[in-house]
Amino acid sequence: MPFKSQAQRRKFAELLVAGKISNETFEEWNRETGRKKLPERASRKTRARKAKPDARKRAGKKRKARATSRKDEDA
Repeated sequence: MPFKSQAQRRKFAELLVAGKISNETFEEWNRETGRKKLPERASRKTRARKAKPDARKRAGKKRKARATSRKDEDA
C-alpha cells in the first residue's frame, strides 16, 4: 500500500527505527509509493450530503383544515 503523505512516511520511518515494523514492510510501502510528490498531510474525503426533497414534492402536500368549534357559532 503506498504512502498517502510525507507525515505518514516519517511515522513509518520512526516505527522502523523503534523496531515496531520490519524493514521489508517499510521498503514495500516505499517501493509502491515510488517518487511521487506527496502532500505534507493527507486530507479527509468529503462525505456525500443527503439530498433535500424537491420543492415540487413539498408544495404538493396540503395541510388539513382545522375543525372549528360549533359552540362559538351557536352563541
